[in-house]
Amino acid sequence: MNNENRKLLRKLVVIAVAMFGFGYALIPVYKHICEVLGINVLTQKDGTVAPPENTQVDRSRSITVELDSNVQGTLRFRPTQGSVTVHPGEMVTVVYEVVNSQGRVVNAQAVPSYAPQSATPHFKKVECFCFKQQTLQAHEARQMPVMFYLDPQLPKEVKTITLSYTFIEIGGLAQSPQPAGAAAAGGTARL
Repeated sequence: MNNENRKLLRKLVVIAVAMFGFGYALIPVYKHICEVLGINVLTQKDGTVAPPENTQVDRSRSITVELDSNVQGTLRFRPTQGSVTVHPGEMVTVVYEVVNSQGRVVNAQAVPSYAPQSATPHFKKVECFCFKQQTLQAHEARQMPVMFYLDPQLPKEVKTITLSYTFIEIGGLAQSPQPAGAAAAGGTARL
């Protein structure tokens, strides 16, 4: 019985080594099969392969987007460039800069507007600082991006769009005292 156990042990060791070798060889064999068949390729070997082009971009048209800014409050707010030329369907990023020159925290919200009005439904913002209220620390300066594209269905007669933001300070605005005669002139006085 001892001899039979040794034969069985040798067979099991050979099977275990063969299984380990098969598992070890499986990785390069798998990679080679995938390369030959052109499946599951994560990287391109040829660096000259051009990235895919967005086919929804209408390169036959160019629209000028003029950037404008207004402020209600104590902040300084402006675009970092005056205008940008865009093809409908093309993703574009522009940057606005805001500076809180006050020695206090300021909360503000940007409100966009567009001209002409017919362009409004075709101006598609993907990322914008106007989506939420901004809190600026004392003496903080911040650059804020706006990522957008123009819908290719934009009317053909629109050649220029003005994107204007009004940055409005929320709360914290001190009420200026009214002169004593102003309340009487209004007809009612509040106590």
